[in-house]
Amino acid sequence: MKPFLIFQIRGVKEVSDSEFLAILKYGGLDITEVVRIDLSKGVFPKIDLSDYSGIIIGGGASNVSDTEDKKSALQIRYEEYLVALMDQVIDNDFPYLGACYGLGILGLQQKVKVGTEKYGEKPGAATMMLTEEGKKDKLLQNFPETFRTFLGHKESWQSCPFNAKLLVSSKDCPVHMVRIKNNVYATQFHPELDFEGVKLRAEIYKNYGYFKPEEVNEIIQTAKQENIVYPMKILKNFVNTYRK
Repeated sequence: MKPFLIFQIRGVKEVSDSEFLAILKYGGLDITEVVRIDLSKGVFPKIDLSDYSGIIIGGGASNVSDTEDKKSALQIRYEEYLVALMDQVIDNDFPYLGACYGLGILGLQQKVKVGTEKYGEKPGAATMMLTEEGKKDKLLQNFPETFRTFLGHKESWQSCPFNAKLLVSSKDCPVHMVRIKNNVYATQFHPELDFEGVKLRAEIYKNYGYFKPEEVNEIIQTAKQENIVYPMKILKNFVNTYRK
């Protein structure tokens, strides 16, 4: 099998490792079936898409909508790198699944308005709703019309362009999952995220501006009551669809 390429931007090793292992677990992937590239280490290898089955990009604390003066030199570098890679992905309609930041970088490449003006959501769970297009999509087959998912984001797509199919939405954030062409997908929510992941990220990111630090225990206890099962199926369906 050609491996899946997993890009990460999380600079905190504990969170990065947790995200990586969750992608493996819920994608049904063995560690021998992936190539992991941590862009926070400042290494930007040349990629030949023909060597891979697909690309998965996880989340992180970076916002593509931040002004240049708020971005580190490293963030500017990996954004340039990823946008150039996304040019190839879009041109070739190459299998891609971006989560949270992975949606942001797709928006940046597509020149979508990505911002913090509206639609940010504190870490926790929310109810997602399939659109009519979503009900027909191959990654969402046998999903209920509504399902719960874990999320947490400051920025989001402020609108959905005509060339993107809106697949999933929510009451507080209209653009939660999109498809461009046939094989390029991205979600605002986190399809890899389970309770243990929420707990770890809440503790690590409590001073990153997603929520008030004193709310961390409430966020963890509320998340503990959730039974999140459907978002992970998106990862599994993506892997099963595009294994080569």
